[in-house]
Amino acid sequence: MRLSIILLLASCVFLFVLFEIRLLKTPLIITSQASLLAAWDFIPQLRNLNAFATNTNCSTARGEADNEKFRQAVTFLPLIDVRYHKNAEDGNTWFMSSLSDKQEEGQAQYQKFPSEASDGRLLCIKGRNADNGAWNSYALAWSETLPYNATLLKGLTIVSNNHFGHDYMWYNPWHGLTAMVPIVSWHIKNGCTRVPPTPRFVFYHRGELRTKIGKWITTLMEATFNGPLDIEGFDFLGGDGGGGGDQAVCFEEALVFRRNEKLMAVQRRKEACDLIRCKAWGYCNVSFAAAEGGGGGGGGGGIGMTLIFRTGSRSFKNETAVVGIFEKECKKVEGCQLRVVHSDNLTVCEQVKLMSVTDIVVSPHGAQLANMILMKPNSTVMEIFPKGWLELGGVGQYVLHWLASWSGMNHPGVWRDSEGDPVPYKFPDNEHFMSLYKNAQIGHNETYLSAWARDVLNDVKQRKLVEGKEKGKGGSEYASGCACSAAEP
Repeated sequence: MRLSIILLLASCVFLFVLFEIRLLKTPLIITSQASLLAAWDFIPQLRNLNAFATNTNCSTARGEADNEKFRQAVTFLPLIDVRYHKNAEDGNTWFMSSLSDKQEEGQAQYQKFPSEASDGRLLCIKGRNADNGAWNSYALAWSETLPYNATLLKGLTIVSNNHFGHDYMWYNPWHGLTAMVPIVSWHIKNGCTRVPPTPRFVFYHRGELRTKIGKWITTLMEATFNGPLDIEGFDFLGGDGGGGGDQAVCFEEALVFRRNEKLMAVQRRKEACDLIRCKAWGYCNVSFAAAEGGGGGGGGGGIGMTLIFRTGSRSFKNETAVVGIFEKECKKVEGCQLRVVHSDNLTVCEQVKLMSVTDIVVSPHGAQLANMILMKPNSTVMEIFPKGWLELGGVGQYVLHWLASWSGMNHPGVWRDSEGDPVPYKFPDNEHFMSLYKNAQIGHNETYLSAWARDVLNDVKQRKLVEGKEKGKGGSEYASGCACSAAEP
């Protein structure tokens, strides 16, 4: 008995000495990002050592003192790792670069806190800088050892960072959708029950805090999540948002999306677009039966063709001539109705209602074509480009073709303006592309556009006849409400 007591005391002394050496004698001077990461790896080891010592009943009194050391050892890293600014999407990305993503089959990559991967720790953030993401920082901490003066936000918080180089990305419908779709897909996978009404979001652009997003994406998110968005600006921290700040905010539960829709299966993207469409139709009081019946006002066989013009950049040189071309071809098809609008003259719900009765949308390349997801599945997109995009536009010229694929739309090619001299520059020549071609006005080719419109109208007419026979009197696709796939969390 005496021997066992001596061995227990000796073990406690050994553990105490080892603990103090590791915690107090290890230099905590941070000289680089790598040093910070090493410090992070060290913290769970200390906690495990403390747990072992406590379980051996060495000292219950040391528990609180050790927790104090863990609290002091919480290490904040810059939200943006500037080492990777030239390759922002490589590896773990430059946003919260020390942490790895989780990916379930077919879903977007994301991070969840607390989780097994975070060793049960919560996500904490310092700073509300809107100009430099490196001034904002993040850390992981256990709930019982949160940083001093930290504010704990209860419930679920969804953090989304968009890395595109243009600050308008949270206002541009296409870029907003690429950030929204993975969140909606996660929402569907969890039975549409995990995101509460008035969900809390924290939005970043390259680690810079954003407290406002565009009206179009806001409306669609409010419709999808059944309530107004709570976009967190951390105003309760005080200050003007210009500095990093010393007070931390920790989240009881957090999801972090930083890769947009990358690696998502096409079917998961389509499911997300289907739910967004259905919820937007309901939010804007669209008649589901009327929308699915046809956009031409002629019953199930009617065809709605919509021309969406832009004002300024990528506008047509002669809108009247372009309208005449499509109007002439539309009149040749029974039940076809042509609508002509400018994208900047409609409210969001007016856009939703218009697209719900549109079977064919014709428009220059641009953010307004993101409205295609609001059309009935299997509708058609006719996309038109200014001269120079083929030679200098890079992959950006294909993004709306990709969106058509995600949302179940047809995209029968494009028309590219060929008027003028040949393009003398080669990709990548971003300087000349941006200054000369990106937002150039567009001409028209009556012969080509007429034939293209005629072919598309005929295809849509035949498709709608077949769909009408197959659907019969089965009613609206959304007659029983918007679909939501339940799944195990």
